Amino acid sequence: MKASEANFLNFLRQPTQLTIPIYQRTYSWTETQCRKLWDDILRVGTDEKISSHFIGSIVYITEGIYQVTHPSVQVIDGQQRLTTVMLILEALARHVGDSEPTDGFSAEKIRGFYLQRPLEKGPLGYKLLLTQTDKQTLMALIDQKPLPSSPSARIKENFNFFESRIAKLGYNLTPLCKGLQKLVLVDISLDRQQDNPQLIFESMNSTGLELSQADLIRNFVLMDMEPDHQKKLYADHWQPMEQDFGQEAYDKRFDGFMRHYLTLKTGNIPKVKQVYEEFKSYAQQKWDGDLESLVADIHKFAGHYCSVALGKEKDGYLRKAFRDLFRLRVEVTCPFLLQLYDDYSEGGLVRDDLIFAIRLVESYVFRRAVCSIPTNSLNNTFAKFYSHVDESQYLESVQAHFLQLQSYRRFPNDEEFQRELKSRDLYRFAYGSYWLGRIENHDRKEPVAVDEYTIEHVLPQNQSMPEHWQRSLGGGWERIRSKYLHTLGNLTLTGYNAEYSDHAFSQKRDMEGGFRESPLRVNRDLGKATVWNETAIQKRANRLASEALKVWQFPHTAASHSSTNGLQADKLGLESTNAASSFLEGEHFPGELFEVFDKQVLALDPCVSVVKVGDRKFVYRAEENLVVVTVKEENLSLSLNLEYRKIHDVDESVSDLASVQESLFGDVEIVLTHPVGISYVVSLVRKALEDQLGDSSE
Repeated sequence: MKASEANFLNFLRQPTQLTIPIYQRTYSWTETQCRKLWDDILRVGTDEKISSHFIGSIVYITEGIYQVTHPSVQVIDGQQRLTTVMLILEALARHVGDSEPTDGFSAEKIRGFYLQRPLEKGPLGYKLLLTQTDKQTLMALIDQKPLPSSPSARIKENFNFFESRIAKLGYNLTPLCKGLQKLVLVDISLDRQQDNPQLIFESMNSTGLELSQADLIRNFVLMDMEPDHQKKLYADHWQPMEQDFGQEAYDKRFDGFMRHYLTLKTGNIPKVKQVYEEFKSYAQQKWDGDLESLVADIHKFAGHYCSVALGKEKDGYLRKAFRDLFRLRVEVTCPFLLQLYDDYSEGGLVRDDLIFAIRLVESYVFRRAVCSIPTNSLNNTFAKFYSHVDESQYLESVQAHFLQLQSYRRFPNDEEFQRELKSRDLYRFAYGSYWLGRIENHDRKEPVAVDEYTIEHVLPQNQSMPEHWQRSLGGGWERIRSKYLHTLGNLTLTGYNAEYSDHAFSQKRDMEGGFRESPLRVNRDLGKATVWNETAIQKRANRLASEALKVWQFPHTAASHSSTNGLQADKLGLESTNAASSFLEGEHFPGELFEVFDKQVLALDPCVSVVKVGDRKFVYRAEENLVVVTVKEENLSLSLNLEYRKIHDVDESVSDLASVQESLFGDVEIVLTHPVGISYVVSLVRKALEDQLGDSSE
């Protein structure tokens, strides 16, 4: 590697062509970054005391250690700054014409020195050669020709921004020219034979937009390949993925897709900012450097993701099922859904069974939301769900696992779901009119466009309750209004919200377009009702709640599938209990210590149970093992299913078993000798429980 300081314009005056390789992201600076650079250039251009302004570094790959003297080099860092200055120079050239506000800044000199290579023809005739749509758009600007029919939006917008700013300067272009002359950079050339461009690329501190995890992954895959191999892999796999996503979705969603992909492949959820590092580890360990096969696999699952989460599924019934599910904003279900879809695409799962599984996931998520069950366990639930699927009894095993989920992960039963659905505030519910629309269109061959309707309160919201409504509700009208206003029985869909206003129920029912004439099934009982009071609201709530059980079904089989994670009492022929201390009655052991520990661990959550696995050895577990306790004469020896790096081991009382041996029971060990230490040890068990039930989204 060779690095040196260089004047930016002198750098551009070299005869070398700067090319952006296909694996680099497209030009992505927004007006925010352009405005910042513009302000900096004018600031230094108007201040004689400032001799230079550092703009960052330009890093490029050559076949030998030379500064920019090659016919062409590949730029791996600095594209955004290079392109932006090119746009400023082209806009400036159009305004100066033959005049020269500062020596060297006529239109002819700007283009001849900095934008073009006058002795070359075709694509070789440009100082900077971008990639994809950016390439054609920038070339058209420099040639002063019409832009392509589908131009690069960022290049077009930013060029227009600079043109408008230069126009506002009028004839006073000297500060701009002087500011451009003061720009300096670090010129860094890398030798492909001696340097590691990817490693250097990762360590660069960019002054522009932070690279996405997808950018880093694409560069990792393609950077070290020979150009011809790069082009083939990009054309066969990466470019089709970008096109399938579309530019906006690729920018916003591809990082998330890669996180889901790694989750379904490894069973572990990468942290948002660690997707790239996890990808490198996965590529090296699982694919042994076969990047082409890996990218082909990513391409396949990216297609699945477009069908599942981006609304691009061609089958209408499947597309509707996915659309309904994702109205609940449940990206966390993607690892499981992607694997289901892969089985479907490979012929291992028929369409109707896939739809049933999707609807079951939707039911699980919605029932939990209605029952106000915390959502922080959903990530881990769906990250590992597929490991419980028995392909020989596909749907039975899916339903069986749903039924086995406990505590914060439970699938609310019909009784709990109906009770909460009838009583909770659904008007200010997170999912808007989704639930009314699903009830309305369930099993309907000609679905109603429910998005065209709004939610209507039959009993009106007006704080100043009209007297006719007070009389209709009776003496307890304030209680009735407070209890039922935003609940299931009092809410419906209508296209006549404004017309209904606070009118009496009979008027809402009988007016033109009223409930009696409504084509909606959810309004059927409203059209027949004679009065609207507490009894009528309760009756309608009961009917809709019964309909809801058909829409959001509970798993209907208790097939005898059992979890294979961790130690199981039924498989090992061991006893299970809610209190481990009962096994040790009459034996000599540190009784008070163990009893307190046992009581506090079991109190952490109803899903925690304990199994005796040997002489004075006990396993506490939720869905997986939490901690194994060995009761000794003077202490308790505990082995926790918790990574050592997650422990703040201030007094160095915890041993890292994973670093010295492979443990059947846990990764860390701690010895408890005194009741004073119980709170700390139980806090570690709680952390292990949270890892099982918690959310790994950060």
